[in-house]
Amino acid sequence: MAAEQDKPGVDAGPQGELSGEAQESLQVPVYWAEAKAALMQRDRIMAKLIPQIGDLHLRGHPDPFTTLARSIVGQQVTPRAADAAWGKLLAICPKLSPSQVIKAGAVALAGCGLSKRKTEYILDLADHFKAKRVHADLWSQMDDEAVIAELVQIRGISRWTAEMFLIFNLLRPNVLPLDDPGLIQGISQNYFSGEPVSRSDAREVAANWEPWRTVATWYLWRSLDPLP
Repeated sequence: MAAEQDKPGVDAGPQGELSGEAQESLQVPVYWAEAKAALMQRDRIMAKLIPQIGDLHLRGHPDPFTTLARSIVGQQVTPRAADAAWGKLLAICPKLSPSQVIKAGAVALAGCGLSKRKTEYILDLADHFKAKRVHADLWSQMDDEAVIAELVQIRGISRWTAEMFLIFNLLRPNVLPLDDPGLIQGISQNYFSGEPVSRSDAREVAANWEPWRTVATWYLWRSLDPLP
């Protein structure tokens, strides 16, 4: 897992998705049906797992700042604690814009239940966006590694967080987040009968998923946590 022991955003399991009314603004990957068909054809585990999950699918959040802020809030805490902190943050920053977060300041953010470190991370993220030290308008045109390289320059953003961003904001189809414990656990349970799985084992299994590793990862998450 990533160094910070990041956990995904609130209202979610390992997939970091929103629930309820918030899903109305979420995007569905255009490649999902094609990916499902390809994975079921070439992978016997996916051929059993995907039909069991049914019509559920990944839903991505379209706002980059919100997606990254959610990931930071969810680090090292339970989903319940993250949900509570996120709700308080939205109460003081309803638009959750970088300017609104900066205006709220460290004291107000800490009052949402955020640690001193997370407060610093959120403010640094907001400052990067407001000062345009990140190129959010270009990320859709950049390859995965280029986006990751830019994101990890922000405090509190690990490679894992950047990979979750690729999955849930940019909807990239072929991300393999090897630092994600849910992916490793899903591979262990579904492919190795619960035996420990190394990164090398995971890469070997995932080679059969190309170019749809994001989709296979999502179904393994769902095998552990059926409700999105």
